[in-house]
Amino acid sequence: MRNIERFNLTDKIGRELQSRMTYSDIDIYLNGFGIDAAAKTQGKDFGSKWVYSKEVLSDEPDEIILSIADELEIEHPYGSIQRADLSDSKFWLPNYFRLFLTHLSSFKSQTSKLQKALKNYGISGFVAHKDIEPTKEWLTEIEKALFSMDALAAILMPGFHESNWTDHEVGVAVGRDVLIIPIRRGLDPYGFIGKYQGLHAKDQTVGQVASAIFRILLSNQKTKGKMLDCLIDLFLVPATITDANRWLELLEMVEAFPERHGEKIIENFSNSFVGNDEVIRSRTNELPKKHGMRPVPDFVQDTTMDDEIPF
Repeated sequence: MRNIERFNLTDKIGRELQSRMTYSDIDIYLNGFGIDAAAKTQGKDFGSKWVYSKEVLSDEPDEIILSIADELEIEHPYGSIQRADLSDSKFWLPNYFRLFLTHLSSFKSQTSKLQKALKNYGISGFVAHKDIEPTKEWLTEIEKALFSMDALAAILMPGFHESNWTDHEVGVAVGRDVLIIPIRRGLDPYGFIGKYQGLHAKDQTVGQVASAIFRILLSNQKTKGKMLDCLIDLFLVPATITDANRWLELLEMVEAFPERHGEKIIENFSNSFVGNDEVIRSRTNELPKKHGMRPVPDFVQDTTMDDEIPF
């Protein structure tokens, strides 16, 4: 969606929720879409449920906005995939940024290697020729990926324009107004993506291309917020301390840290098991400090023995 169209649709959703529900009901309802409204608006006064709802939805993905509009029976001109269909898709890694990789089938081997390298940056790449289960209808699965992606990277090489599918996939990204990253490998951006500066990939390693994609996602206004949310979620709920250090290293690369994301770390850090690691705590404290925010709260370990708790 274009920004003005997204604004108009969230405005309609806000008015509909205001007419139907209490503040508490809105929180419960949006939680069903994976939105923690209370956490996003803590300590703020919005004056009306309409304004409150618009604020909560302001940085949610387009597919969530469309799903809510569909459920509330608000008319809009965009086709959307039902949440049940999206949740049934297994190709996106939980809490990772969703990047659709459109490419020629002849380049699937290198694209799969790029997909693997992107995981190191908290990016889940979708490779159609690799990720679709044999028993699934491939076209339906591609549609699910296209309507749930956060951005699209087009690997441009001779023959890309002649493909039956690559231009269609780019067209969906244009229609949804998500970021498109042209990766130049022998072909310059053209048509609708001609306005984007292509990422030069020829003679680059897979790792260098993955790093460049990450930096673009972290700097572009369309994707920076979502990329940061993903990194913070991965950092706060890591599988291991090693993983926590990896995600923290990426967060330390952020030059301008928005207050909303800083507060997300500050308020949730002590609830994470990484909050008890002194080295990570010290490094984490440098993030808000660097950007003029308050430090993370002290970790308070519960030392009460289970058998001492009143029954």
